[in-house]
Amino acid sequence: MSKKRNCDTERTCSVPEFVATLRRLADALEEGKRFAIQVAGERITVPARAALSIAHEREDGNEEVEFQVTWMNK
Repeated sequence: MSKKRNCDTERTCSVPEFVATLRRLADALEEGKRFAIQVAGERITVPARAALSIAHEREDGNEEVEFQVTWMNK
């Protein structure tokens, strides 16, 4: 198996795209299933065992809320 490279990608999306993605994620979480998504050309599969958190950041008048889903690849 090839080693995955480090990456940091972000995709800007419309409100309907964002809502649809959150809805798919919420459905997968409720059903205890994995969640697949593509971000900037990279296909990612989030396992059902992923940890969830919500973060808030404030710096120089800018604020950000992040819904974070994290996991370790085995």
